[in-house]
Amino acid sequence: MRFPFKGAEASSTTTSESSVSPVQDTTPTFPDEKLRSVDVATAISDLDKIQRSHQWDPNLPKEKLEAVKAALEHGDDKEIAETDLLFTEDSPYEEVRAAVRNVDGGEVACTVRAWILGMIFVTIGSGLNMLLSMRSPAINFPALVVVLVVYPIGCLWAKVMPTKVFNTFGLQWTLNPGPFTIKEHVVITLMSNVSIGYAYSTDALLALQGKPFYNLNLGWGFALIFTLSSQLIGIALSGMFRRFLVWPSATMWPTQFAYTSLFYALHDKSKSDGATSNGWVISRYRYFFFVTGGMFCYYWIPGVLWQGLSVFAFITWIKPDNVIINQLFGGYTGLSLIPITFDWTYVSAYLQDPLLAPTQSHINTLIGLFLFMIITTIGITYSGALYSDYLPMVTSQTYDNTQKAYNVSKILGDSFTLDLDKYRNYSPLFLSPTLALNYGLSFAALTASLVHVGLFHGKEIWYRFKTARNQEPDIHLKLMKKYNEAPEWWYLVLLALSLALGIATVEGYDSQLPWWGFFISVILAMLFVIPTCMIIAISNIQLSLNVISPFLAGLIFPGRPIAVMVFKVFSTITLGQAQTYGIQSSDLKLAHYMKVPPRVTFWCQVVASIWAVFVQIAVMNWTLGVIPDVCSSSQPSHFTCPNGRAFFSASIVWGVLGPERMFGPGSMYVNFSWFWLIGAGFPVILWFLSRKMKIGFVRHLHAPIMFGAMGWLPPATPLSFSTWAIFGLIFNHGIRKRFNGWWCTYNYVTAAALDAGLILSTIVIFFAITLPGVTIPQWWGNVDIYNTVDASSKAWLKTVPEGETFGPATW
Repeated sequence: MRFPFKGAEASSTTTSESSVSPVQDTTPTFPDEKLRSVDVATAISDLDKIQRSHQWDPNLPKEKLEAVKAALEHGDDKEIAETDLLFTEDSPYEEVRAAVRNVDGGEVACTVRAWILGMIFVTIGSGLNMLLSMRSPAINFPALVVVLVVYPIGCLWAKVMPTKVFNTFGLQWTLNPGPFTIKEHVVITLMSNVSIGYAYSTDALLALQGKPFYNLNLGWGFALIFTLSSQLIGIALSGMFRRFLVWPSATMWPTQFAYTSLFYALHDKSKSDGATSNGWVISRYRYFFFVTGGMFCYYWIPGVLWQGLSVFAFITWIKPDNVIINQLFGGYTGLSLIPITFDWTYVSAYLQDPLLAPTQSHINTLIGLFLFMIITTIGITYSGALYSDYLPMVTSQTYDNTQKAYNVSKILGDSFTLDLDKYRNYSPLFLSPTLALNYGLSFAALTASLVHVGLFHGKEIWYRFKTARNQEPDIHLKLMKKYNEAPEWWYLVLLALSLALGIATVEGYDSQLPWWGFFISVILAMLFVIPTCMIIAISNIQLSLNVISPFLAGLIFPGRPIAVMVFKVFSTITLGQAQTYGIQSSDLKLAHYMKVPPRVTFWCQVVASIWAVFVQIAVMNWTLGVIPDVCSSSQPSHFTCPNGRAFFSASIVWGVLGPERMFGPGSMYVNFSWFWLIGAGFPVILWFLSRKMKIGFVRHLHAPIMFGAMGWLPPATPLSFSTWAIFGLIFNHGIRKRFNGWWCTYNYVTAAALDAGLILSTIVIFFAITLPGVTIPQWWGNVDIYNTVDASSKAWLKTVPEGETFGPATW
C-alpha cells in the first residue's frame, strides 16, 4: 500500500512532524498541510482495513475503534484524514508508543564487530548455561545480562580498535566502523536470545545418556542432528508466518518492551521532559541504573538475610500445624488466599515481568486463577474427591498410596517396560488437585486457543494470508519496507533441511519413533503456531504443548518411553522456538521495532542457533564424561541433572504407565477429559455474549488466557499468580491512569531494571553463597518459618497410618 503523504520518501532519520507524544493517549492535532497531503480514497481504504482487523482487539482502546467507525459513517474528509493519521503516523497502542520510537535512525547493523561479539557471547552463554542447567539448584544467564555486559565492551571497542578498512575479495570491511550503534547492540541480543538458553533436546539426551536413567548413548551424530532439527524447525515456521505474527501492529509482543526501552536508555542519555513525564527529568539511562542498583541490593534481604519475606504466609506461622489454615493461606503447597511476598522472583518467575503484560492479561489471569483453580481446588479437596484429602493441595509431586513420592522404578520390568504384577502390587499414581486441574486446563487451553482464534480472528488471518506486507497501515511496517525482506523461500529451504535432519534422527537411530510419528509431532506444533503465537503476542501469556504432547505420544506409542521423549521434544520445542522458547517470532518483532534489516536478522538467528547446538552438545558430553557420578542424586557437587531426571520420570509415566490408565475410561481422572470440550465451548459463549448480545466488557474476556495461564500451576503457586496480577494492575492500570506521563516514560525501563537487578543479584548470591556452601544467618526468619505443614508439604487432611494405604482396592 502506498501512502501519498508529502515527503513520504524522505529520509526517516528524523521524527515525523505529526508524531503523537509518547506520553499522551489523546487524539493529536495535525497541521493542515499534513491533512491536505492525505489521499482521502486511500485513507478510507485504510480505515476499512483497520476496522475489520481490529474489531476484536482487546488492547486497542474502544474510543479509537469508535473514531474509525464514526469517520467512515460521517464521510467528512478532514475527520477521515485525522483518523487515518492517528493510525499511520505512530502506533495506535500507547504501550508501543511508550517503548518504541516511530523513526529509523539508519544506523549500521551488520558489522564485523557485531558478529564477533555476538558469537563470543553465544559461545560463553550457551556453554555456561548448559553446564549450570545440569546442577541443582540451577541458574542461568539470560540475554538481559548480555545486553548490559556487551554495551561497555562495544563502546570500548569503538575507542581502541583500529579503523583501517580492509578489502577481501572485493568486500570492504573494518574492525571499527565507528561508535557502537543501537542496531549492532540489537543484533548481538538477537543472536544471544536464540541460543543462550540450553536446547530443550538436551533434557531428553541427559535422560537417555545419564547412567542413573536409561544409560543409552546413541552417539554424537544422534545428539547433533536431533538438536539441530528440533531447534531449526521452529525458526523456519516463525519466518513463514511473519504476516500473521510479526507485521501486524496488533501483535505487540509486550515481552520485548523491556528490551526496546533498555536499548534506548543505554544509547540515549538525554534528560526527560518534565512537562510530559509528571515532573520527572532524570534520564532513562540514570534511572535504569539507580533502580537496577536498588534491586541488586534489596534482593539480598529476601534472598539471604530473611528468606521468610519470600513467602510471607504469616498466618501459617501463627498456626504452623493447623492443616486447613496452612492449606488455605500457605504459600508453598497452599492457596495463598492472602498473597504477600517481598521477593520479585516469586512475582515474575512464571508469567514474566508483570509490568510488561497488558491489563486484560492481569484481569483474565485473576479470573482464571480464582474460578478454575482456587474455587475448584477447594471443592475437590474438602469433598474428598480423587482422594485429595490425603494429598497436598498445590504440588507437582506425584504420590503413591502411602503418601510418599511415586517411585517409578517399582513398576518397571526389563528394558524399561511396565511390569503389570509389580504395578498392581505397588500403587496407582495420585495427583494433587491442582496438578490434576493443570492437566485438564492445559487440555482446555489448547482447544480454546483454536476456537477463539477461529471465531475472533479467522477473517483477519485469511486477510493477512492474502495481503502479506500490504496490510493495514502501520508506521513500523512502513519504515521496514525500505529494507529487502528475507524471502520466504529461505525459510522454506531451512524447514526442508531441518525436517530432513529430523527424519535422519528417527530413522537412522533406535529412537522408537517411526517416521510418521515424527511428522505427527511437527504437524501438531504447526497446528498451534498461529493461535498460540497470536495469543502471546497480544497478552504475554504463553501456551505450551509440554502436557498434551506426551499425553498424545503415550496414546499413540504405548510402552515406548523413548519415543514419547523424542515426540515431546519435536512438538514442544518446535512450537516453543516459533513463539518464545527461542523467542523467534518475538525476536523478529524486536528486530521489526528496532528497524534491523530482515536479512541480517535471518542470518544472525540461524548461524547463532547452529553454533550454539555444537557448543551445548560438546559441553554436555564433556560433563557426562569428566564429572564423576554425574546425574546421580548423591553427586558431591550437585550435578544431579534435574531437568534430565524430570524428563526421564515423565517418559516413564506417559510412555510406560500411559495416559490410558490415567485419563482413560474407568480411570481415576477420566472426568478431566471433559476439559477438551469445556475449552472448545467457553470461547463460543464469550463470542455469543460479545458479538450477538453486544455486552461491551466481554470483548476483554479471553478464554485461552484464563485456561492457559494456569498451565504453570504447579510448579508455580497461587502466590506467584496473585501477586503478578496485583503488581501488574498497580502499574499498568493505577499508575498509568493517575501518572500517565511517568508511566509512558519510565514503566518499561522500570521493568528492565527490576529484572536486571534481580538477575545480577541472583548470580552473585549463587557464586558467593550457594555454590561454595556458605551458611546463611540461622535465625527465626530463615529457619522456623519453614516449620509449618505447608512448607514441609504435609498439609493433608488425612494421614495414612504406618503400614496401611489409601485409595482404591484394585487398579
